Amino acid sequence: MLGLGVTALFQLIIVLLSGSVGLLADTIHNFSDALTAVPLGLAFVLGRRFATRRYTYGFGRAEDLAGVVIVLMIFLSAIVAGYESAIKLLHPEPLRNVWWVMLAAIVGFLGNEGVAIFRIRVGKEIGSAALVADGQHARIDGLTSLAVLFGVVGSLFGFPLADPLIGLLITVAILFIVKDTAVTMWHRLMDAVDPAIIDRLEKAALATPGVRRIQSIRARWIGHSLSAEIQILVDEELSLRASHQLVEEVRHNLYHAQQHLVSVTVHAWPLSADGTVGESVAAHHDPLVNKA
Repeated sequence: MLGLGVTALFQLIIVLLSGSVGLLADTIHNFSDALTAVPLGLAFVLGRRFATRRYTYGFGRAEDLAGVVIVLMIFLSAIVAGYESAIKLLHPEPLRNVWWVMLAAIVGFLGNEGVAIFRIRVGKEIGSAALVADGQHARIDGLTSLAVLFGVVGSLFGFPLADPLIGLLITVAILFIVKDTAVTMWHRLMDAVDPAIIDRLEKAALATPGVRRIQSIRARWIGHSLSAEIQILVDEELSLRASHQLVEEVRHNLYHAQQHLVSVTVHAWPLSADGTVGESVAAHHDPLVNKA
């Protein structure tokens, strides 16, 4: 947040000196990007709180809500940048202090790319979709800074409309970021996971000696933590103690197989020698179970 804030402040000073609408659009976007760190930081702090009798799954979902706030802030920056660019396109003004604008664009690119590398790396390490999306947001900001540089070069070569046109292109780029980030957060809010995660969990469970088949499996993200539920089929002749030990072995293997898995519930179903699965009187209460 500090790095982007300093970059945006430097660019704002150059905007006031030069009147560059392309740089203004980029500066607005950088300020927006810096401010998105606020709700995300608050969500991380809240997510560390322990579960309560009301919030029995903890407060990790606050991170996903912060992602929604980030989407709205990015969309707002697109509206402001587009409006300013349209005004300059209708009423063009000559650029001033062109070389300072070029310097500000270069600083904007370097500052954003540095922040992007950091956020994406940390986001992937902890499994935070919101933080990775925020890092991608910063990376696009860096590319839009380069676009500002191209707009200034166009103005130097006698094409003054290059600056507001670049501002409009930046607006379009921001809208694409809004779309991609909105899709990412929609997936998290709807408990969508990468099918590869389900395949990995299923493979790890089946690799555990004693597991005959998988009856059902599901997983979901809560913030940057993954939770899973799995029903396994085991020999009906196993004792309660043996069944419990097998369940614990499955849980242990799942924790090692899937990164960011913090909670897993395993239920053992009896399977007869002829392949018949034991009936459950509660099965009709669980319509989401995918029967094998």
